Amino acid sequence: MAKDGLRQEVLEIELELKEVGSLFLGALKNVPEFDIADPKLLPYGLKPHTRSVSWIVEQVITQQMKFHAQKMGLKDVDIGLPDTALHDCILIRCHGMPLYVNVKTHQHSGKKNKNDISAVEKLYFQYHANPDYRLIYFCAPITFANTTIRIHADECHVFSPQFMPIYVNPRNDKLQAYYEHEPQSRTRAAFLELLRDNSTSIKLS
Repeated sequence: MAKDGLRQEVLEIELELKEVGSLFLGALKNVPEFDIADPKLLPYGLKPHTRSVSWIVEQVITQQMKFHAQKMGLKDVDIGLPDTALHDCILIRCHGMPLYVNVKTHQHSGKKNKNDISAVEKLYFQYHANPDYRLIYFCAPITFANTTIRIHADECHVFSPQFMPIYVNPRNDKLQAYYEHEPQSRTRAAFLELLRDNSTSIKLS
């Protein structure tokens, strides 16, 4: 792809990232701290591990997006997706292509580690089969103590898998990255080539 084509593709994705970040911030900025269970039933709290609560937090985030969709200028937000989908919700704009968003959570002010982002094969074939598909990751830092959760909406960040540093965990063939990383601009074709070349599960002639 010529340089002008690359710049156009990069610009489109950057604008989508900015839009998604703004929309989610708008939906979450007034969400208070909340308990996920009656503290009387869990007098010693839950173990402070993000996996203990991540699905619940993702439900709160996506449902807040759907509830506030029209107020934020969206036609709708589809959250009725199968667990096998790469994205957790689809932001349906009044004009323009839909935005496919995967929500992730992590401990606020916790130790920064590389995280499994997506199965390479699943991501590759979705991008390969649907030229209009672009996934956006929305990452929400949370504070989780006992049974109480706080979402730090003003510190959320977004990224595109297409611009991630490509490292594939050889143990499970999943893309790994820090949620906060320096983006590496590349074309869709270059992204697919890197996935194919670094994967142990994608078998193509």
